[in-house]
Amino acid sequence: MDCTVGLLRKPWDLLFVAEPEEVSGLRRALRSHLELWQLSEVTDAAQLCVSELVSNVITHVGPGTPAKLAVSMNGAYLRIEVHDPDTRALPTLLDAGSEAEAGRGVAIIDAVADRWGVQLIADKKVTWCELATGLPYPQGQTEGTRLARAEAMLGLYGTASLPRATASEGSLLSVAVAEEAAIDVIADLLHWLRAHGCDPDDALDRAQTHFEAETDLRDAL
Repeated sequence: MDCTVGLLRKPWDLLFVAEPEEVSGLRRALRSHLELWQLSEVTDAAQLCVSELVSNVITHVGPGTPAKLAVSMNGAYLRIEVHDPDTRALPTLLDAGSEAEAGRGVAIIDAVADRWGVQLIADKKVTWCELATGLPYPQGQTEGTRLARAEAMLGLYGTASLPRATASEGSLLSVAVAEEAAIDVIADLLHWLRAHGCDPDDALDRAQTHFEAETDLRDAL
């Protein structure tokens, strides 16, 4: 029996001031939480990502910037976020050579993490990355299959409606763009249902019922 199943991994966050001496403390806090979460196998990669995310704030936003580290689970992925108040200094994945200093931090995150991105929310920026943990999805294979299908579909919509990303733009859609793609997916499916004589409102109600039932099951586990 897998003793990690049912382990409660509550999101947590930590306010800090972006200074070089703060990095070691953030790394220790992250390690402690990952040990409690029984995710020691991703600790080294997670600590490296935190170091680079915080260093990026120090370098490109400025020392002394008030910031926040937030850590949570997104399905079977460990999600690490660093929040800062500067919406102009966006992390950029550059084709940096081995001797180049600028752009290496984001390149390291891109190499270590399974996915990463930047989200702009009101007066702050959230730079995030996610690491696969190998854990099963909370309610088994059902959610894993649904998420995999959704991500594949969003990828198709993103590449169909947007110009291909360049190296300087990074390799992943931002959360905001992905949200718009998801809305387009839903709208197109409703058009398809109506074109085939189905009731779109009824389909939405049934989909909501399925979603709520599966979410309640996940939360109960």
